[in-house]
Parts: sequence; structure tokens; C-alpha cells
Amino acid sequence: MEFNLVGKTIPEWQLLPIFNEKVPTVKDFRGKPLLILFFYLGCPGCKGRAIPYANRIIYEDLGVNVIGIHTRFAGKVYTDEQLQAIKEEFHMRFPYYRDKPEATTFNTYFAGGTPHWVLVNSEGTVVQSMFGSDPNNALLRLDLKIKELLQSHETKEG
Repeated sequence: MEFNLVGKTIPEWQLLPIFNEKVPTVKDFRGKPLLILFFYLGCPGCKGRAIPYANRIIYEDLGVNVIGIHTRFAGKVYTDEQLQAIKEEFHMRFPYYRDKPEATTFNTYFAGGTPHWVLVNSEGTVVQSMFGSDPNNALLRLDLKIKELLQSHETKEG
């Protein structure tokens, strides 16, 4: 059995709204690279490094969509009100949703823990899937892969 989505088409996610908005589908993000962040409110690396990194990607307007998926594979259950409050507390600039119970999407995407990143090209193919938020490892590798992906995307369009 394969436990990695790299090189495969991104599977549909199973998400619930946290705010009163419609949950987008995977197809809604086609045509532009997408960075998916699996995070958990009880995860220090998520709050201290991953969420700020995802915010930076949006702030720098690199041409990459970002979506957050709050997932719980272990630990305390957070209410929608608690998940709504973090938007302001962490200045979250990207949309985020709740994974269906028992970490459905987390498991479908073979996430290794939180934070877990999935980078998808504009055609919907997974190009990177990795766990972690260490600035000198996971985030540096993610920066390099995003730059490579954007150069490839520009070459195809130009």
C-alpha cells in the first residue's frame, strides 16, 4: 500500500465549515498552486511557526492559494467558537476548515502529524507532502519547492 500522494492527483477532502461559509472543493483551487496546512490548535509548532508561515505566503502574495485544515487525531476537542477566535488571535489570512471527525482528510492525505503540509501544482497534482515546522528543515524545503513550482508555473503560462 502506498502512503504518499506525491505525483498523484489530490483527493477530495472531507471538511466542515467553522464559520458560516460554504466549504470549497478541491476543484475550486485548480489553475493556481495550492498549499494545504493540516494544523491542530493544541500543537505548539502549528501556532508558533506553521500558521505564521502560511500567513506569510498569503501576505507576500506569491501566487499560491493557502487553505488550513484543523484536524484532531489525538487530544482535546476544540469548539467552533474556539476555532473562530484564533482567526483574530493569530491574524489568520487564509481560509480554514474543520476536518471531519476522526481525522478523515488527515488520514486520506497520509499526514504524519501536525503541522503537515501538502503542496499541489495548478493542475491538481501533489508535488510535496511533509510533516514539520522547523525553519531550517521543513519550512526551508517548502520555500524552495514553492519557488521551483512557481518558476515552473510561470514557464508554462509564459
